[in-house]
Amino acid sequence: RSKGITKGIRVPPLHISSQFDSGAIEVVSLDDPRNIELRIRRDTAAEFAQWFHFCLHGANGRNVVLKFLNAGECAYPKGWEGYRVVASHDRQNWFRIDTEYDGHVMTAQTVPQAQSIYFAYFEPYSHEQHLDLLALAGASPLVETQYLGATVQGRDMTVLRMTSAQAQPQDTSKKRIWIIARQHPGETMAEWFVEGCLERLLDVDDAVSRLLLERCELYVVPNMNPDGSVLGNLRTNAAGANLNREWQEPSMDRSPEVFLVRQKMLETGVDLCLDVHGDEGLPHNFVVGSEGVPAYTPRIAELEDAFKTAWQAVCPDFQDAVNYGRSEPGKANMALATNWVAQQFGCLALTVEMPFKDNANLPDPVTGWSAARSRKLGASVLTPILSVM
Repeated sequence: RSKGITKGIRVPPLHISSQFDSGAIEVVSLDDPRNIELRIRRDTAAEFAQWFHFCLHGANGRNVVLKFLNAGECAYPKGWEGYRVVASHDRQNWFRIDTEYDGHVMTAQTVPQAQSIYFAYFEPYSHEQHLDLLALAGASPLVETQYLGATVQGRDMTVLRMTSAQAQPQDTSKKRIWIIARQHPGETMAEWFVEGCLERLLDVDDAVSRLLLERCELYVVPNMNPDGSVLGNLRTNAAGANLNREWQEPSMDRSPEVFLVRQKMLETGVDLCLDVHGDEGLPHNFVVGSEGVPAYTPRIAELEDAFKTAWQAVCPDFQDAVNYGRSEPGKANMALATNWVAQQFGCLALTVEMPFKDNANLPDPVTGWSAARSRKLGASVLTPILSVM
């Protein structure tokens, strides 16, 4: 939309594209690179707005100022405080750019070093990457890829069953561990976490992984919400359902993703469940327990404490000082995955939360909290799992 010629020098026109996997933005004004006005798009079938992912073309070497006009109207406006937009020239290496938020408008600026630069709320994890992850894991003799059914838009719901190569079918002595991620599709750090976890699990030279697979069967769902991920939604699936509010009464029409996974859990049983998420507001890694459910017992409380202590001992990126606080006994929202699983199976169930911003304990001025750090955290979680199994 901008002028193509300035003082006799041809300047490439600016263009913004978002018609790709997880792309999402609304362009208000693109006439001046120093005043690009945008609106963060709502989820396709719901009112939540926070995720964005788009590409700016034609601004190489020019000062670019992005103004997100409706930041203050988004689902979690507090999430913009202390937040910095992530950017990449090659979609492989992502970095943070200068970002300010005045309570209404979020403004970010940078000088692109290439003709095209990508911006996102957090480092994206595409559906192609998801399929690659499933294929890579499925090639291991330790893994059985199980098709559970289809999403609202017909994409595969897949679980990876993992155990030692010597394990016998229907070995009831083994503990059943479930790890699910990305119920909220915009929380892409969750699938990066699972990638790191799977890579370590499949490392035959890793003693922790070998012992864990000898003792346990692991069921891993890397992406609970493939439709929402492709659509560029923050929290909902293609039907507008917030999957982490569907666990009490899921349906094949509105929330088949939860219905199918829950059905498989009822078939296998659960001894430990991790539900992996990202948090917009808190710049910390932490877990949320199930203390509000009726089935919560001193035994579960001891397991929670042991898990957290073990994780802190092996990974300084994890902490337990800053979190959501504890729910009152009997006051848990039973529609959440962690609470439903804890109540249904009387087991240890935890929600893992990672930041969209940075880890305040160990900040990184270049990347903030990142995909690479999420992967490392995912790998580290195997040690606390082993400690309580």
